[in-house]
Amino acid sequence: MDELVIQSRRVVANGTTQPAAVVIENGRIASLIPYISSPRNAETLDYGDSVIMAGLVDSHVHVNEPGRTEWEGFETATDAAAAGGVTTIVDMPLNCIPVTTSAAALREKLAAVDGRLRVDAAFWGGVVPGNAGELEGLAAAGARGCKAFMCHSGIDDFPQATEEDLRRAMPVLARLGLPLLLHAELCLASPGVSGDAKAYDSYLRSRPARWEVDAIALAARLCEETRCRTHIVHLSAAEALPIVEKAKKAGLPFSAETCPHYLTFAAEEIEPGHTEYKCAPPIRERANREKLWAALRSGVLDMIVSDHSPCLPELKKRQAGDFAQAWGGISGLQFTLPAAWTGLSARGGTLAELSRLVSEAPARLAGLERKGRLAPGLDADVAVWDPEAEFEVRPELVRHRHKLTPYSGRALSGRTRAVFLRGRKIFEDGPVGERAGRPLVPTEARWTSPN
Repeated sequence: MDELVIQSRRVVANGTTQPAAVVIENGRIASLIPYISSPRNAETLDYGDSVIMAGLVDSHVHVNEPGRTEWEGFETATDAAAAGGVTTIVDMPLNCIPVTTSAAALREKLAAVDGRLRVDAAFWGGVVPGNAGELEGLAAAGARGCKAFMCHSGIDDFPQATEEDLRRAMPVLARLGLPLLLHAELCLASPGVSGDAKAYDSYLRSRPARWEVDAIALAARLCEETRCRTHIVHLSAAEALPIVEKAKKAGLPFSAETCPHYLTFAAEEIEPGHTEYKCAPPIRERANREKLWAALRSGVLDMIVSDHSPCLPELKKRQAGDFAQAWGGISGLQFTLPAAWTGLSARGGTLAELSRLVSEAPARLAGLERKGRLAPGLDADVAVWDPEAEFEVRPELVRHRHKLTPYSGRALSGRTRAVFLRGRKIFEDGPVGERAGRPLVPTEARWTSPN
């Protein structure tokens, strides 16, 4: 079909929410017109009071394929993404095998996605000790930027980068115009959980906020020296926010994200043995959570992304309830939209604000110039959802490969109604049609500031 019109009384575009119609031609947005002026001779879908918004762009997803597809794969991950209104994911360079630290590894990953994508997917490369010479090849192969760990990553084949490793990599990335993404926890020794391993507080004390503060301070210094675009992933410690704010005020190309689990849960509420909440950095206290929300509202933090990092259920050690031995990672790709909206709306936030945080800013981070907004010329990636519809997260709703998630039993507001990818419906009460997602691998990646 060459032309399609979708309309509602709540269309989020250009920083506002108002009645409008989105005219789609050949997979792209042709125009935004008044709600009552839908063109004749075109199929028109009227969604009433449901919200029409740009599909989410989740720039922090661990799919794990190839190599650990039993943890999660592109089929289940992108089905879950579509169910949550996400139309583009950006895959992290671990925990797949091989890790994406060379052009050859990225090509292997691209082969693995063939025919498996329900939504579009872009890809990050990785910075590890000794691979600075691989970064140009990664960029040429289509990597949108590169990620490094400042502490142990959890797997030995993606070792942490030292300050010297970052000094070698950052000038290369700066020249290529690509961002460096940093897992910012600076620890000189392997973390260890002391005390009762079933008590969440024991795990929380093993990864103090100081680690994030020190790492982000170092990242800001290196950003100033190299002028490499630097992005802090999954910031959880509010104590580090002044460093981010100072770097931005100084005009540095510096940005930071946080995640729905840091904005939804609180350390005081996590019961003993509930290892599905374990992640790194850890979920911190209730007061810390409110400071993260304030930083998002003020622009110190730029975006909300999932950091979906699933594993086999047995690796979470749920039966033993052992926080020391459990794999650290939250399974939550499908629930970014309702979790973010539930928290934001409770604090007086708007739909336009939400769209900026979960769609527009992540798209800019990854250089996805045709994603993240409803505007003429952009891909017609659209999420239709009901913000007032409350639902309880139950296992039968979860489309991730495995059902274990800290959102189980949680009441959230915001149910997905329909999702379109380049004007083609891909979800409506379940997956629709063939897998139409594409790998997004440009010959030249461009990065623009999410600020």
